[in-house]
Amino acid sequence: MAAIRRVGVIGAGQMGSGIAHVVALAGYDVVLNDISPDKLDQGLKVIDRNMQRQVSRGIVADIDKREAFGRIHPSTSLSDLGDVDLAIEAATEDEEVKKTIFRNLQPHLSPKALLASNTSSISITRLASATDRPEHFIGLHFMNPVPVMKLVEVIRGIATDATTYEEAVTFARSLGKTTTNAEDFPAFIVNRILVPMINEAIYTLYEGVGTVEAIDTAMRLGANHPMGPLELGDFIGLDTVLAIMNVLHEGLADSKYRPCPLLVKYVEAGWLGRKSGRGFYDYRGEKPVPTR
Repeated sequence: MAAIRRVGVIGAGQMGSGIAHVVALAGYDVVLNDISPDKLDQGLKVIDRNMQRQVSRGIVADIDKREAFGRIHPSTSLSDLGDVDLAIEAATEDEEVKKTIFRNLQPHLSPKALLASNTSSISITRLASATDRPEHFIGLHFMNPVPVMKLVEVIRGIATDATTYEEAVTFARSLGKTTTNAEDFPAFIVNRILVPMINEAIYTLYEGVGTVEAIDTAMRLGANHPMGPLELGDFIGLDTVLAIMNVLHEGLADSKYRPCPLLVKYVEAGWLGRKSGRGFYDYRGEKPVPTR
C-alpha cells in the first residue's frame, strides 16, 4: 500500500476548505487549489478562523494549529498538484464541471496518484470513466461542516480496485473520521435519505401546511432535530439541494424524488441560502427572518 503524504484539494469553497483543514491537522501536506484567487484567499481565511475557534475551545493546541496552517499551500494552477499522492475534487455539484477538472488534472499527476471526488450524489463510476485511472478512483463524501462532522461515506465505482478502497478507508480514518461504505447509487446513503426530507419540507411549505417557522420548529421539537429542514437546506445551499434532487429524480425515475417547484423558484431567483444572504430565511440583518 502506497503511503499518502501529500494531498491535493481542488476547490476552496465550503467543502474544499473544510477538507483541507482536517487533512492538514492530521499531519498531511496540502495543496489547496482554486481557479479563483479571491475564492482561495477567502477559503484560507475560513480555515484560519475555524482552526482558531478550535484552539479557543481547547480542541487543538495553538502550536498544532500554526503548524497545520503552515502545511496548506495555496495554488491556482493544477500543475502544482503534480507531486500529490491523493487528489480530492471538491467542486460544485455539477457532473460536467467535475469531469472537466479530472480531464485537466490527470496529465499533471503521477501515475500512482489516487483520485477522489467529494460528490454528494453523482455516480462515481461515471466520474471515474472520464479519467485515465478508474481503478484508482473513489468517492470520499465528507459531511458539512467537515471539521465537526465525523462521517465520511466511501463509495467504490464499478472499476475501483480493492487496494484503492483500503487506502481510502485508511486515509479517512487517519483524519479521525468514521467511515461507512455506500454503494454507487444516486445520492449514496446520507443524501438519499436527508435531501428528500428537505424537499418534502419545502412541499409542506408550498402546499400551505405550515409556515417556515412552524415547519422548522415542528421538526426541531417534534423530531429532536438540531436544525429544522428549511434552515438545513439554507445551510447546505438550495442549489446543491436541487442538484441532488435532480440526480435522484433522473437516476431512479421515481416521481417521489421530483424537486418541489418552490425549490426551483428559489434557485432561479438566486436565493440559495446562507451563502447568498437569502433562502427560506433572510440573513442580511442581525437575526435570520423567514422569507415566507
